[in-house]
Amino acid sequence: MLERAWSAVAGETAVPAELHVEGPPTGELPSTLPVADAALACTATALLAAAALAVQRSGGRSDNGRRVVSLRAEQVAAAVRSEAYLRVDGETLGPGFAPLSRFWRAADGWVRTHANYPWHRQALLAALRLDAEPSLDAEPSVDAVANAIAALPATEVEDLVVAAGGVAAALRRPEQWLAHPHGAVVAGQPLVATTHHPNGAPRRRPASGRGTPNAGGPERSAAPAAGTSARELPAAGVRVLDLTRVIAGPVATRYLSALGADVLRLDPPDRPELPLHQYDGLVGKRSALLDAATPDGLQRLHELLAGADVVVHGYRPGALARFGLDGAELARRHPGLVVVAVSAWGSRGPWGDRRGFDSIVQVASGIAARESPDGDQPDARPGALPCQLLDHGTGYLCAAAALDGLRRQAEVGGTWVRELSLARTAHWLVGEPATERRPAVPATDASWLAEVPSTAGPVTTVTPPGSLDGTPLRWPDLPLRYGTDAARW
Repeated sequence: MLERAWSAVAGETAVPAELHVEGPPTGELPSTLPVADAALACTATALLAAAALAVQRSGGRSDNGRRVVSLRAEQVAAAVRSEAYLRVDGETLGPGFAPLSRFWRAADGWVRTHANYPWHRQALLAALRLDAEPSLDAEPSVDAVANAIAALPATEVEDLVVAAGGVAAALRRPEQWLAHPHGAVVAGQPLVATTHHPNGAPRRRPASGRGTPNAGGPERSAAPAAGTSARELPAAGVRVLDLTRVIAGPVATRYLSALGADVLRLDPPDRPELPLHQYDGLVGKRSALLDAATPDGLQRLHELLAGADVVVHGYRPGALARFGLDGAELARRHPGLVVVAVSAWGSRGPWGDRRGFDSIVQVASGIAARESPDGDQPDARPGALPCQLLDHGTGYLCAAAALDGLRRQAEVGGTWVRELSLARTAHWLVGEPATERRPAVPATDASWLAEVPSTAGPVTTVTPPGSLDGTPLRWPDLPLRYGTDAARW
């Protein structure tokens, strides 16, 4: 799996560093699919991309001619379940899913909905004609929703909810998804798609100093000094504009922060992030609110893009086009950027503009059927992966794609656009050989937990997985403050 992931990111099979994996395969991730192996492969790919960038930025020098990167299997298993370990001032933030985000039995099968956000919840109720509530805060009876869905075929529920602007998916087996028009498109796409726009000179970024100022333009950063240490953080001095939400994109950008990048996350003021994802996804970053739908906000966004090296966005394909922010337009207006786009379903095919989340992609792609606790029995109940691996795994692959894009940009210039999707990661996972499901085994080592400051008290979280040349990664010393930083570099 590592070979396939690395080849998808870097376009080659030879890895640029020694990779050490400590500890046996973890029992924290019981599954019929190779979840633990996939988690290790995705995380290792990001570390290897960091090592390759570090060697390039040091002029090809390293202490012994080859970097060494290390992973602890138990820590990786915790990292891909980071939401479960999150504590704010010693307290959990409640369940990860709202009452209406769950499986439902339909007239001919099963369907899953996602209603964590108020606007998706309202779309679900409107689709089922249960939206006569006086307030978005009023929760209708779960039984009322169950009865409405039970009267309809699963695919009809899917279509009604999606048409209303909500998020739902009917349960499909893997072979049914491959026969579906969008499943067939996803199967034909690479794990990491790459587009190179040959404009923009190679950027020479400073090799030290988080957030080193850039004056603008391709020549704004100085080349690494001759005496730069091989142990310098690989992404030091790199500016990352984070336009992502929920899990996959934030996992990518928080990992880039642990590797030295200056990460600025932007959120729209009218769509606040859920508290769980505020704390879990903002580690190591600055956070600002910006309304790109206003002329002033859009101008400020382009000013930030002009000073960025990398932009990671999690908007649906085409959603940024109305702001002039699709890949081709970004290449024209801001040449030399590395653009990483992550979505649920990919940019092509009939579902290319559809909303989606990890849990929903698991249902449509056949994973929930494969993970059924009933096996292959008729009318088997759907199951789920032991973690939101599509989010976390794709997130680490996004970080790898960004780091590899920086390496390529410094070598040949131009604008590099990398595209990933949860659905394509799911296709990769389902295509791997089945594994024996083992009982879950709790973690025995908590040394990979750390505390970071926040305005609400200390936040307990999982440390960034991995070591570079024997030095463990750590989160930057930045307090978690959602939406309170200035929108500037």
